[in-house]
Amino acid sequence: MKNSKKPKLALTMGDPAGIGPEVVLKSLREIVKFADPLVICDYDFLRKEARKCKLNVPDVFYLDMGNIGGKKIIQGKVSALSGRVSYDYIELAVLLAKQKQVKAIVTAPITKESFRAAGIKFPGHTEMLAALTGTKEYAMMLTGGKLRVVLVTIHTSIASVPKLITKEKVYKKIYLTAEWLKKYIKIKRPVIAVAALNPHAGEGGMFGKEEAGEIIPAINKAKKINGVEIIGPAVPDTLFYNANKGMYDAVVCMYHDQGLIPLKMTSFESGINVTLGLPIIRTSPDHGTAFDIAGKNKANPESFIEAARLAAKMAKE
Repeated sequence: MKNSKKPKLALTMGDPAGIGPEVVLKSLREIVKFADPLVICDYDFLRKEARKCKLNVPDVFYLDMGNIGGKKIIQGKVSALSGRVSYDYIELAVLLAKQKQVKAIVTAPITKESFRAAGIKFPGHTEMLAALTGTKEYAMMLTGGKLRVVLVTIHTSIASVPKLITKEKVYKKIYLTAEWLKKYIKIKRPVIAVAALNPHAGEGGMFGKEEAGEIIPAINKAKKINGVEIIGPAVPDTLFYNANKGMYDAVVCMYHDQGLIPLKMTSFESGINVTLGLPIIRTSPDHGTAFDIAGKNKANPESFIEAARLAAKMAKE
């Protein structure tokens, strides 16, 4: 690897049937300005993608796994091969980070259906990274514009959410959020809003008991964390109006769409996914594989560039 004062970042190619290869190629010329990238990929496939999209292959370090091996990948299609190779890239990136060979990892999008076709049971990057690093307490944070949202539950059905909302889970997400804001963003006294689960924060139990039974006790416990201000449970239908004005440093949300809908509305092309609680630094763009435009030179690299920029900033801290 190059000797560089810039932080070394491992970039994974992502699902080869999606826009990951294109986004990585488009991002590199900007990323080299603030980081020393190491691209984990199938190099022959990446070059073919570059030719198809009429893109250059920038002069950076490529770690060629050769795991596609000339086999056919149909862009925009789910396949076991795509699932297996995209898992391999992430596994190697995590190993390099654990061995301190790189300072952070930035992962291009994967496809959960391709994972399942390959027999990989993780529902997403977050759960997989936690397993690969032996992390028990972790959280998904999405950040973009003035919003930072952290999810108590992630990839699960709406029907299962109420039973998964517990005092300890809510408290731990608040704690991880506070620690990240202090360590990496250097906010001495972060203000964290905690969203209610139910309309009108349960309206005294009329619309649900999760606030009184689990969320409020978690907030009361979290208020004892030194140097943190906790607001809530905040009524969801007004919470993000205030958050988008910059009133809170982060919002802890109870389920996936509660946090991602407002964030993607304001920062669809620049949102970043950060995994909190890991012993390594990991970021990713906040978008999927976009099968509908894969291989058509239409993908916007902004979110991947911003994810790499944040990873480099965190690495310096």
